[in-house]
Amino acid sequence: MAPENTLAGIRLAARMGFRAVEFDVMLSADASPFLIHDETLERTTNGHGAVCRTGDRELSALDAGAGERVPSLSEAALLCRQLGLRANVEIKPAQGLARQTAEVVVRQAQTLWGGDSLPPLLSSFSLEALEICRDLAPELPRGVLFETLPGDWPAVVRQLGAVSVHCDATQLSPEQAAAVRQQGLLLCCYTVNEAVQAERLLAWGVNSLFTDRLDLFAADAAT
Repeated sequence: MAPENTLAGIRLAARMGFRAVEFDVMLSADASPFLIHDETLERTTNGHGAVCRTGDRELSALDAGAGERVPSLSEAALLCRQLGLRANVEIKPAQGLARQTAEVVVRQAQTLWGGDSLPPLLSSFSLEALEICRDLAPELPRGVLFETLPGDWPAVVRQLGAVSVHCDATQLSPEQAAAVRQQGLLLCCYTVNEAVQAERLLAWGVNSLFTDRLDLFAADAAT
């Protein structure tokens, strides 16, 4: 219904009654944080090459679909605050750039959401990035991303001081869901695009769902 990781998608979610959005952030060649999922430009823009080798000016001029630009983190943060949306900022560092990406995102998040009653949730598959988040901004909540929950997930979560566990919806069992909730953690599942699957996960105690199907879940977003 809107290109991914764009301001149009954020606006659409707000209009349809959603209370939170998730977007991916990685660095440009100028070490500026932009909203984009892949390390390369081809799938989601009309550009070519690696995001981390593309400068701010060139990246900002690309078409991310339907005439939308690739937005900066500051643009997305401002819009979320204006619309009253909670933001889940997924840190997606290019290979070898986990530390730098986390440092930039954390510093900007502290400034962009400073004093906000709805601080962003910083999440990542990169444990190194989350360690940086913990050390530089302990006041900002953190979420650990897994595909399949490893056997030592409780220790990982404790070490990072995370408040939430995020995992592949198709890899979660009801027993694992119960174990996460028993630890007092929030449990979030991606990517849920079917109502039946959503109902099953919510019955297991899952707190939040990530979806591409805004049209499927819009009626339930307010609840």
